[in-house]
Amino acid sequence: MSAKELRHVDVEFSDEQQEIRKALRDVFDRHSDSPAVRAVMATETGYDAEVWRRVCEQTGLAGLAIPEQYGGVGFGFTELVVAMEEMGRALFPSPFLASSVLTAYALLHAGDEAARAEHLPGLAAGETLGALALAEPGRRDVRAVEMAARADGDGWRLDGVKTHVIDGLIADLIVVGARVEGGSAATPYKGGGGRRVGGDLALFTVDRDAAGLTRTALPTLDQTRKQARLTFADTPARLLGVLGADAALERVLALAEIAVAAEAVGGAGRCLEATVEYTKGRVQFGRPIGSFQAIKHRCADLYVEVETARSALYYAAWAATEAEAAGLASPGELAVMAPLAMTTATAAYRHVAEEMIQLHGGVGFTWEYDCHLYLKRAITSAHLLGERGLQRERIAALAGI
Repeated sequence: MSAKELRHVDVEFSDEQQEIRKALRDVFDRHSDSPAVRAVMATETGYDAEVWRRVCEQTGLAGLAIPEQYGGVGFGFTELVVAMEEMGRALFPSPFLASSVLTAYALLHAGDEAARAEHLPGLAAGETLGALALAEPGRRDVRAVEMAARADGDGWRLDGVKTHVIDGLIADLIVVGARVEGGSAATPYKGGGGRRVGGDLALFTVDRDAAGLTRTALPTLDQTRKQARLTFADTPARLLGVLGADAALERVLALAEIAVAAEAVGGAGRCLEATVEYTKGRVQFGRPIGSFQAIKHRCADLYVEVETARSALYYAAWAATEAEAAGLASPGELAVMAPLAMTTATAAYRHVAEEMIQLHGGVGFTWEYDCHLYLKRAITSAHLLGERGLQRERIAALAGI
């Protein structure tokens, strides 16, 4: 970058944003301690509906970044990043990522005012739960959509399977990505295996009780985040926005990547805190193990790794704010920074979680300690929006490497 291109990027949080962080941390400390998380893990829904209702009423969490005109709090993407950090730190089991990030941003960017007015107030109140269904069996990339949609009178019908849908089992509103049969193939997506996927990409909304919709819970490594397989058989759907939703979907996925990165940074930071606390109190050979130089060096390296991920996250959040102001036609640095922040943060999260288990010694491997919960979240987070290798390939391609 030349001297002319250098510019100041303000990544300081305002007093109001710091207060939001403090308030959310207090709430999650009360409602997301280890016994609460473990109790919810054993349920089919993966969250406590009563806790979710109270948190949404007390903090406006579900509608934090949804505009006020649709019943939301009206904060921006930076506040959402703060919330995701704190949820990641507490392993707060909730529908927030699926409903308030993926579904809400799909509605906000699809350009369908009627759908926004109809669905966003319920999402903002936390009363309606949403899910975004993109990934398909055998596809490495969530963007490689091949599911078919066909016109049926004034509506549409969907046929196909979506897999690893976050909170797909509990969603009241499902936003589905599909290709329109007979649509234009002017800008097809090159999917897995080098195949060309023809037809216009479009987003559709499907109600939870729609005919032909079958939901199946999937076993997952991370028991704190439920996923489902959704099968559509001649299922009625409504078009969200217009045909040709590629740009809108790219923006939604970029924002989601940063949200996942924020959650990962929060989790990694908590892992480091727990590790430092443990090494200060664990005595061996008559002194705390944290006083040994080898342990100090490992913790110092982990600190650098967490702060590096945090820096990438905050720069990506700034890029997202700039891109939101510029509109869909001008992604700016967001296209590169979003996957970069996610890959950096999830890699750091996994490494710090693995080191946490090692530095806790024998107890770190036990079910009773929460170390394994963070490691499982770290491993699965890296693959929520497609394989990490594909994200790195995108970064390289966008950077001209």
